Amino acid sequence: MKHFLNTDDMTREDLESLLDLSEEFVEVLDRTIPKVPALRGKTVAMLFFEPSTRTRLSFERAAKALSADTMSFSPSTSSLSKGESLKDTALTIKAMGADALVVRHKSTGAQWRIADWTGLPVLNAGDGAHQHPTQALLDALTIRQHFGTLDGLRIAIVGDIRHSRVARSDISTFSALGAEVTLVAPSTLLPVDLEGWPVKVAGSIDDVLDVDVIYLLRIQAERGGASVFPSLPEYVSRFGMTRERFGRLQENAIVMHPGPMNRGVEIAPEVADHPRARILEQVSNGVAVRMAVLFRLLGGEVHDD
Repeated sequence: MKHFLNTDDMTREDLESLLDLSEEFVEVLDRTIPKVPALRGKTVAMLFFEPSTRTRLSFERAAKALSADTMSFSPSTSSLSKGESLKDTALTIKAMGADALVVRHKSTGAQWRIADWTGLPVLNAGDGAHQHPTQALLDALTIRQHFGTLDGLRIAIVGDIRHSRVARSDISTFSALGAEVTLVAPSTLLPVDLEGWPVKVAGSIDDVLDVDVIYLLRIQAERGGASVFPSLPEYVSRFGMTRERFGRLQENAIVMHPGPMNRGVEIAPEVADHPRARILEQVSNGVAVRMAVLFRLLGGEVHDD
């Protein structure tokens, strides 16, 4: 594996292999000293051109848990503000000795260009509304830990799907692992063309309360999501996971959210804090998943130190 840019081309065997490796790193993170020297001497550079809390910090935590060094990049204090190009920025960081680049960028496909320019392993930490592959892996791991498998599960993804890179990565990953995926959103928040997508579509969250997993997405106002439906109260009335709706879920069903959450909009505060909301488990699993991907890309070997 040279890069980790999307999940669309990964087979079920590829995905399950990464999930199995992630489980091994979950065990590492539970140790008294949650660290292995697998990537000692390697340097991972974090190039985040968009804001991030969970993804950036968990990649840094993952690299350090593998004993790699890290470099962090901030656009607002970089030479980008002086007119430096993305290509020159990436090549500069390569010249400083980076062995791999973790990149988040607002432009779809930016990571593919950086991979071509630098020749370094590139991990996609989110490109526009296109892909977020490590999020899909950590989501699949969280579901697998609860149910044992994704095979035959019914998963509903609810919210601003049109602008969501998480939804796109999750759909391909969940489907490849045997789940049935239903999209739930106003028509204005669905992709323009769903032809070829392995999904069903429902018009209200009330239509999918019998599923195994409810996966909630926030409305992405920064990409225009808030401008295409009449009002927040109307959105909540048809698509919000309220306390009443949560009470109608199957007893073993779980609720998930990639964060950041808008409490009181797509998810009620009481639901967000309920034990069957696996949101913090998703965050924890993100570290193990990103350890697995870094390990695969940089050719580390597991030691039992």
